[in-house]
Amino acid sequence: MLTTREGVHVLSTSDLTEFLALAEADPVVNVFVDYRARTTRLDRRWLGGEVWGRFVDGRMVSACHVGANLVPVQAGPDDIAAFADRASGPRRGVASIVGPQPAVEGLWRCLVDSWGAPRELRLGQPHLQIDGPPAVPPDPAVRRTTMAEFDVVYPACVDFYTEELGISPEYGGGGSFYRARVQQLISKGWQFARIEDGRVLFKAEVGCVSPYAAQIQGVYVDPDRRGEGLGAAGMAAVVDAVRREIAPVASLYVNEFNLSARRAYEKAGFRETARFSTVMF
Repeated sequence: MLTTREGVHVLSTSDLTEFLALAEADPVVNVFVDYRARTTRLDRRWLGGEVWGRFVDGRMVSACHVGANLVPVQAGPDDIAAFADRASGPRRGVASIVGPQPAVEGLWRCLVDSWGAPRELRLGQPHLQIDGPPAVPPDPAVRRTTMAEFDVVYPACVDFYTEELGISPEYGGGGSFYRARVQQLISKGWQFARIEDGRVLFKAEVGCVSPYAAQIQGVYVDPDRRGEGLGAAGMAAVVDAVRREIAPVASLYVNEFNLSARRAYEKAGFRETARFSTVMF
């Protein structure tokens, strides 16, 4: 007989412990959803969306973060079909599907008819991590930024975002939200940069943190200084600080076509552990 927890349900604070145990099955890959769960306690008021759990025989076997990003968690074929069935219809503000490649691409195949054509598909993105010392000497000029430097670092953040996603974060009135996000990262001590003569030569941020890992994002090197090794040495400095003060493992995912970034990460000591995909709308 089916239990009352059979099927897909919206999770609540009472499900937090079980959800975290599910995420911990692959803690570095699942760092984003782990972070979101711990900071919101799965309270929909703070999530700005929902987290769905799929239950079989009363046990949570998979989950899906549903907000600006749709992120599957430990989802196999049956889970993907169940989540896609619940998500079919209007997209309701989802800007991307992102996460482990098989689950993301499975969801996309199920949802393409109801959600329409994506703005861009980025398939097979290497997911990288490092759990030891960096392989090259850290750049001693890379350090945490301060709020007093916001006006210096913010243009580099905008340039990175625009180059990475093909659209400015300030487009359509989004500037205030993006400025607040950059300020939040600085205030947390999660932004690192090398600044010379009022110019950002390298910068990177920590986007989310769990007890197991920190995910690095927003890696930027001044276009005029690329090819000089600033990326590898800068990432080594970030890894050193992250592992010493924030989390034991540093991770990130990178576009497969970005060969220069991939070489810099490999030189710094990152190694591929999985593949992600991103479907952007």
